[in-house]
Amino acid sequence: MFEKAQPLLQSYFGYNSFRKGQEQAIRSVLTGNNTICVMPTGGGKSICYQIPALILPGTSIVISPLISLMKDQVDTLVQAGIPATFINSSLSFQEAFDRMQAARQGAYKLLYIAPERLESREFLEDLRQMDIPLVAVDEAHCISQWGHDFRPSYRQIQRLIQGLPQTPKVLALTATATPRVREDICSLLKIDERNMIITGFERENLSFSVIKGQDRLKFLLGYLKKNAKDQALSMQQQEKMLTSFMKD
Repeated sequence: MFEKAQPLLQSYFGYNSFRKGQEQAIRSVLTGNNTICVMPTGGGKSICYQIPALILPGTSIVISPLISLMKDQVDTLVQAGIPATFINSSLSFQEAFDRMQAARQGAYKLLYIAPERLESREFLEDLRQMDIPLVAVDEAHCISQWGHDFRPSYRQIQRLIQGLPQTPKVLALTATATPRVREDICSLLKIDERNMIITGFERENLSFSVIKGQDRLKFLLGYLKKNAKDQALSMQQQEKMLTSFMKD
């Protein structure tokens, strides 16, 4: 099935080649392995489940705790011609009902949901009526009590997987996971540690430095003037905000 991945990457996303770790993750999922993928923020984790979702039959579920990111990703997919939607607390009851009804009828390739939805028996019953080949768990460190952003509702993911008529494959994704957290994720989501893909935490486009002995306000204002073209606010607005901030 992987031979379909490259054409899809180019036609829908406009890339000629996969980034580090993406091909390995996609191959692992399409081979039928539960997989964990640790990539830095901006490393292209979404492609790792979006491509398999396009290849596999049915509707893949993406569990994400970030409502704003959910909407952004769905908007991007829809603009690219990929049928996708989300269900979270930003929707009215009728909007969520209509989207779930369409999902049961196979209208989408990707359905993004907030983890709290898994606490609803009615919602889980709706999912059981769907053909779900893949469950992608974004921000997977949230499932571990050893993680820095533990979300109890993530513990319901295994309940979802066990309750489906056909067991889906699982792809766990995170940018921040210590060895202990990775071990916890693998244990809770039944992932063989041999199917662990780690490309690192570092982002090559970011760097940090410490500057001592500087007037903070003067330094910040000077930096903003040098980079004025990248700022959304005027220099006068920025100076006013910074002065207020430094006083506080």
